[in-house]
Amino acid sequence: MKLPGELQRAIEARLSCQILSQKPLRGGSIHQALQLQTTEGPLFVKWNQRSQSANFSAEAQGLERLRAAHTALRFPQVLAQVEGSYAAALVLEYVAPGSSAEANSFWPTLGQGLADLHRHSAEHFGLDHPNYIGSLPQSNRPHARWSDFFVAERLEPMQALARNKGLLNSDDIRRFAQLQHALDQLIPAEAPALLHGDLWSGNLMTGPQGQPWLIDPAIYYGHREADLAFTRLFGGFAEQFYRAYQQAWPLQDGWQQRVRLFNLYPLLVHLNLFGASYHSQIQDTLRRFT
Repeated sequence: MKLPGELQRAIEARLSCQILSQKPLRGGSIHQALQLQTTEGPLFVKWNQRSQSANFSAEAQGLERLRAAHTALRFPQVLAQVEGSYAAALVLEYVAPGSSAEANSFWPTLGQGLADLHRHSAEHFGLDHPNYIGSLPQSNRPHARWSDFFVAERLEPMQALARNKGLLNSDDIRRFAQLQHALDQLIPAEAPALLHGDLWSGNLMTGPQGQPWLIDPAIYYGHREADLAFTRLFGGFAEQFYRAYQQAWPLQDGWQQRVRLFNLYPLLVHLNLFGASYHSQIQDTLRRFT
């Protein structure tokens, strides 16, 4: 779908360029995505109705926070955010896709870089502003303990939404309550770590020189095992990635057994976004830990 004229004019004015051509890109499930060829070079643009402007603002803040961490990981530069009467857009640096086969260092760099990112800490779990996970609001109110944050800002809001949609039953809610009381015993203490927050293969790109680039963050300061667990939600990353992470900053014993526990949150997100097909995975995890 072509970029609305009001957004095209706003981008040209903001970036002092002329848009020469537009190419639709595949992959996004929420926004329209385009590669723009301009007189100043290629740009990546995602756009949607103006109501999505807050989503774009949160993404821009997340990318800027991740870039400021200065790790070996790459994140697209935010170039502009524009609004029109009916639509809004986020303009990012265009990253030409490459192949991970071009660089044997791709997975080790990703593992080392993620460990370095996680070393950026904060006083509390959470963030100084709310953001989004996909199209769903994500609360980041600060908490001193991970278990309190995980329950109040992650599990309970998604449970409430799912129950209102008829996607969770009373037994599910009972098991969630039972599990939440045991989280301090199930999850070892860690300092808050800066997380990407939505770290699956769809948000991982290979750059033109084979570098790892990460996109579409849902950042917050959380337990670092949450990011590692997310990587395993849809099949997992290459083993070189996990070895490199462990060499850079070993995880506490038993982290593999806690993957399903941390992934209750993204599974609830997917349950709310895409429906009942994710229900059985949630039930299996609840039965395992309660």
